[in-house]
Amino acid sequence: MRFKVVHEIKGRMRVHMACRQMSCKEADILQYHLLEQPFITSVKVYERNQDVAICYEGDREAVIRLLQRFSYKNVSVPDIVLQDPGREMSRAYKEKIVWKVVLRMAGKLFVPMPARNAAVCCKSARYIWRGVHTFCRRKIEVPVLDGTAIAVSLLRRDMKTAGSVMFLLGIGEILEEWTRKRSVGDLAKSMALNISKVWLLVGGKEVLVDTETVKPGGHVVIRMGNVIPFDGIVTAGRGSVNQSSMTGEPLPVPKEEGGYVYAGTVLEEGEITVCVRETSGTNKYEKIVQMIEGSERLKSSMEGKAEHLADRLVPYTLLGTAAVYLLTRNAAKALSVLMVDFSCALKLAMPITVLSAIREANTYQITVKGGRFLEKIAEADTIVLDKTGTLTKAQPTVVDVVPFARTDTDDLLCIAACLEEHFPHSMARAVVQAAQERGLTHEETHSKVEYIVAHGISSMVDGHKVVIGSYHFVFEDEGCRIPKGQQERFDALPEEYSHLYLAIEGQLAAAICIEDPLREEAADVVAALRAKGFTKIVMMTGDSERTASAIAARVGVDGYHAEVLPEDKAEYVAKERKAGRKVIMIGDGINDSPALSAADVGIAISDGAQIAREIADVTIGADDLSRLVTLRTLGEEMIRRIRKNYFEIVGINSTLILLGVGGMIRPTTSAMVHNMSTLAIGLDSMKDLLPKATGSADRS
Repeated sequence: MRFKVVHEIKGRMRVHMACRQMSCKEADILQYHLLEQPFITSVKVYERNQDVAICYEGDREAVIRLLQRFSYKNVSVPDIVLQDPGREMSRAYKEKIVWKVVLRMAGKLFVPMPARNAAVCCKSARYIWRGVHTFCRRKIEVPVLDGTAIAVSLLRRDMKTAGSVMFLLGIGEILEEWTRKRSVGDLAKSMALNISKVWLLVGGKEVLVDTETVKPGGHVVIRMGNVIPFDGIVTAGRGSVNQSSMTGEPLPVPKEEGGYVYAGTVLEEGEITVCVRETSGTNKYEKIVQMIEGSERLKSSMEGKAEHLADRLVPYTLLGTAAVYLLTRNAAKALSVLMVDFSCALKLAMPITVLSAIREANTYQITVKGGRFLEKIAEADTIVLDKTGTLTKAQPTVVDVVPFARTDTDDLLCIAACLEEHFPHSMARAVVQAAQERGLTHEETHSKVEYIVAHGISSMVDGHKVVIGSYHFVFEDEGCRIPKGQQERFDALPEEYSHLYLAIEGQLAAAICIEDPLREEAADVVAALRAKGFTKIVMMTGDSERTASAIAARVGVDGYHAEVLPEDKAEYVAKERKAGRKVIMIGDGINDSPALSAADVGIAISDGAQIAREIADVTIGADDLSRLVTLRTLGEEMIRRIRKNYFEIVGINSTLILLGVGGMIRPTTSAMVHNMSTLAIGLDSMKDLLPKATGSADRS
C-alpha cells in the first residue's frame, strides 16, 4: 500500500496512508495487523486524516516493508476485532460533545432571547418529569434534586441558570456513558473467546482443525477443562458445564444428549460431543457485553458506598435549602444551596474512576472482571502462588526420554504425545512440542482418554492399557512396577528435572524428563510484592518436596507446600481466609481452579487452562510476572483517587454553600462553579492512574 512518512524519530514514525478516506473497520484491521508483528510495540491509527503513529524496535526498513506489503484483502482478522465498536463509539461520543457545545454557543449568538427561553422550558420537561417520577416511587434521589433546581430556576424566571444546569448535566451524562461503554467494551474484548483450534469429528475420527473452518452442523469434541467454542446441542457424552458467565447460575449444570450448550462456557467435568448450531462471533461478543453491563461485579464497594451516600445526601440538601429560606427569607441564598449538591459529583466521579482503572489495566495485558476485585487486590495481605506455569516459565521443555522398555524412544514419545495433546496443561504441551520437533506423526489409535485432574491420563492403545502422569498416579494409584533390573537406572534419573512416567500394561516404559525453568523475574517480583505490603507469600505445588524446597529458596517466599492436590490448595486458601486474612491465589492449571474460586481474588495466567481463566477474577499476561506488582499499584492508586475525589467534592461544594448562604455569590455562579468542578473531577478521573513510565514495556 502506498504511504508517506510524515515525521519520524528513532523507534517512532508517523505515516500518512495514500487513500481518500479510511473507515473505522479499515482502521481496526490496519491496527490489528501492525500490532501482530513482534517488532511493533504500539500503534495509533487516526482514521479521520488517514495517519498512523507507529512505535517499533529494531530495523526501520522492516516497518517500511510491512507497510508496503499491507493490503486489507490479504489480512485475516478475528471476528471479535471487527465486531468491537470502540472506534466508532468514540467518534460518535466526541461528535456528540462537540455538537452540544457548538449548538450552545450558536444559540447564545444567533437565537433571540424568547426562542432560547422557550427551548429551555421544553428541555426542562425531561428533567422535571424524571424528578417527579423518582419522587412518586418514594425515592428522594439525585433526579429529584436536579428536577427541583431546574423547576425553581424556571419559577424565578432565571432561564440562564436553568439552561446552564441542563447543559452541564447533559455533558456529564455523555461523559459518564462514554467512559462506561468504552471500559465495558475493552473488558468484553479482552474476555472474548480466543480458541484457535478444536477437535472435529471427521469420518468417525478426531481431527485437530482451525476454529474458522468449522461450519454449522459439524460435530466438535470437548473434554474436561476446555471452553465450549460454539453454541450447539450435545449429541454424545455427558458432563457438567460452568455457564455462570452467560446465565448467572452459580453451580455447574449437568449436560447430556439433547442438552444445549453456549459458546464461552466451560466443561468442568466429563466429555461431550456438540453439534454446532452457530459459528458467528457476533452472538458471543454481545453475550459477554450484556453479562458485564448487567453484572454488579463491576462495582467496587467504595463505588457502591459513594452512590448510596449520594442518594442519602439528597434529602439533607433539600432540607438545607428550606432551612436557609425560612431563616433568611432570601430565595437567592436558598437557591444557592439547591444548586450545589454533593450527590451529582459523587455519582459521576466514582464510577468513572473504577471503569477507567479497569480500562487502564487492560493496556498492561491485565483483564479485571470487576472494580471490587481491584479494591480487594489493594487490601490483600496474603498471596498464594502456584509453581508450575506461574513461578516457572509457561513453556517447559522435554530434555530427555529415558526408556525402561525395549521400545524405541521415539515410539514412546509418540504414544505420550498422542495422549497428552487432548488436554490443556503446560507439561502436556511440552510433550506434544517435543514430538513435533522430532517430526513424529501418529494415528489416533487410542480409545477414549480419561483425564484425572492433577494426576495423569489413562487410555487403551492397540488393546494395551497405557497410563502417563505423576509418580503418585502411575505407581501408587495404578500400581505400576519398575521392570526387573531397572531400579538403579530409575534411581539415577536427574533430580533437577520434573518427571512424567509412561507405563504400558502395568510396567514402566519411559520417564520423560522435563525442564521447568524458573522465571528470571520471579525473585524480584516476590521481593516487590513484599515491599508492596504483602505479609505472607506462599508457594504451592504438586511437585516433590526436593524440587519445591529448591524453588522456594531461590524465589524467597515465606513458605511452601509440596505434593499438594487441588483440594489441598483450596483448603489452605479457605483456612487463611477463615483466620481473617485477605487472600490472592495465582495459578494457571485445571488443578488450580478450586483454589482460584476459594480466594478473595483469583488470578489466572493468560495462556493457562481455559477453565482457570474462566473462573478467575483477573487474568494477567503470561510473559511477565511483574504485572502482579502493576496490578497491586493500580488497585492502590484507584482507592487513592476515589478518596481524593471524595475530599475535593466535599471541600468545593461545602465552600460554595457557605459562600451562597453568606450572599457572596449568586445562584447562577454557584451552579456554574459546582457543575464545572464536577466535570473537572470527572475528566480527571478518566486519566491514567499510573505514570507512563510505569510498566510501559508491558503495555499492549
